Amino acid sequence: MHTTKIAASLLSADMLHLGDELERVRQSGADWLHYDVMDGWFVPNLSFGLPEFQAVARQTDMFLDVHLMINHPELYIKNFAEAGADLITFHLEAAGDPFRTVRTIRHYHKQAGISVKPGTPAKALLPFLDEIDLILVMTVEPGFGGQGYMHEMTGKIREIRNMIQDKAIKIEVDGGIDHTTAPEAVSAGADVLVSGSYLFKQQDMKKTVDMLREIK
Repeated sequence: MHTTKIAASLLSADMLHLGDELERVRQSGADWLHYDVMDGWFVPNLSFGLPEFQAVARQTDMFLDVHLMINHPELYIKNFAEAGADLITFHLEAAGDPFRTVRTIRHYHKQAGISVKPGTPAKALLPFLDEIDLILVMTVEPGFGGQGYMHEMTGKIREIRNMIQDKAIKIEVDGGIDHTTAPEAVSAGADVLVSGSYLFKQQDMKKTVDMLREIK
């Protein structure tokens, strides 16, 4: 039976009380912790780096989902892998040699994901379907939390679902996920929902995680 996984995006956590926020996420029953790395070049924002991730990894035993929104992601895979990442996702648009980047992730025995911006067509992923564990579909322009879901991306999710067919590849969706947009993404084929600002502003995070997970 298919169950949607929920990835809590730390981009929306209270950084002054990060230990408490990590415990709150753990108690909510969320499946993954989603960790965005931004360099101010590939996307117009700066976020966390390696030292913060090392601190997070020391404080939790949750599945760590690292999303590299940076240029030259291959240069940083070793550090994040050794710090405790379980899944490392990089942007197709940022990698000079995506196959080499995937091989580098595999070298450290981690799951490998490729992400695509809204403007990148689904068919650009076709050469990599035998190489990766996950495709991350951005349903906002990457860089800032709190943006609204781009409904035109739903067709792209569905197209990717049809492309991968019976392959063991998960589809993760990130951007504007809440109780109104999650059903749209799941019905199109999403396996993992990344939720940040919507999830962290809830008083009862567990109730919200349970609700998102039950969406069919």
